[in-house]
Amino acid sequence: MRRKADLPFKCCAACNLPFAWRKKWSRCWDEVRYCSERCRRNRQGR
Repeated sequence: MRRKADLPFKCCAACNLPFAWRKKWSRCWDEVRYCSERCRRNRQGR
């Protein structure tokens, strides 16, 4: 088992907060841009 600190992370395109890798994103990690559904819905033309 890996610790959360060892997982890769990105910064959200909407709020610029860092977010960590999740198992549900294992197949599409390169395409993930937002930390949450709320950020994805509220993006400001980015």
